[in-house]
Amino acid sequence: MDAGKTGVNMKLRTGILLAAILGILAVTGAGYFFIRTYTVGTVYVEGNVHYTEDEIKEIVMAGPLGHNSLYLSLKYKNKGVEGIPFVDVMDVTILSPDTIRISVYEKALTGYVKYLDSCMYFDKDGYVVESSAEVSPGVPQITGLSFDHIVLGEQLPVEDPAVFQSILNMTKLLDKYELSSDKIYFQSNGNITLFFGNVKASLGSGGSDLEDKLMILPKLLPSLEGCSGTLQMENYSENGGRYIFQPDEEGTDVSGGDPA
Repeated sequence: MDAGKTGVNMKLRTGILLAAILGILAVTGAGYFFIRTYTVGTVYVEGNVHYTEDEIKEIVMAGPLGHNSLYLSLKYKNKGVEGIPFVDVMDVTILSPDTIRISVYEKALTGYVKYLDSCMYFDKDGYVVESSAEVSPGVPQITGLSFDHIVLGEQLPVEDPAVFQSILNMTKLLDKYELSSDKIYFQSNGNITLFFGNVKASLGSGGSDLEDKLMILPKLLPSLEGCSGTLQMENYSENGGRYIFQPDEEGTDVSGGDPA
């Protein structure tokens, strides 16, 4: 074999090997830069109620590249995170190479009804938006409604859909006065009963004095902690009337005014 050709082939192989090594180093360096520069160090979560910040992060940042902001920006570009119970959509915004913001938009839940061992959550108009075996904190159970079937995505088939406005008004007042009721019972005759653990507040019909009664409740409930019975608030007096608390054994007067 010609020595000149052998020398050229050796130089060619050496050049190819050197180019390959340089290519590997370039790819490795780019990968290192990609991982180091775009590794998420700060995460802001907003709008979450039913899930903790850590739970939201775990959902969004799942997978081997889940902590890389560039990967997340491509993964969720023009596409939110869907299919999460109680969540309508979640958006991911890249604030800087190492910082992202996760915006959570939860479904508007007014209450839930029990049906076939499931909690069927509905919105302000009575449309069933979620089915879950779990009770969501802060969302009251609604009882007293009559229906023979439930379809996810459709309105609860109650006799009088106007009841949904009454439910919405009640839940708004509960939020306004920072009251957390486990269950709300709407009777067919219009009477409303709120459940706070073992204490029931019988409000009567939802008349014009409904808000006045709810305004007083935060002052009365602490004195009934540990009790079991019914606070009879059907009759209301603006002049600090007295209400009867009927325990399992006997009745007790409860002041409607400020505690002494």
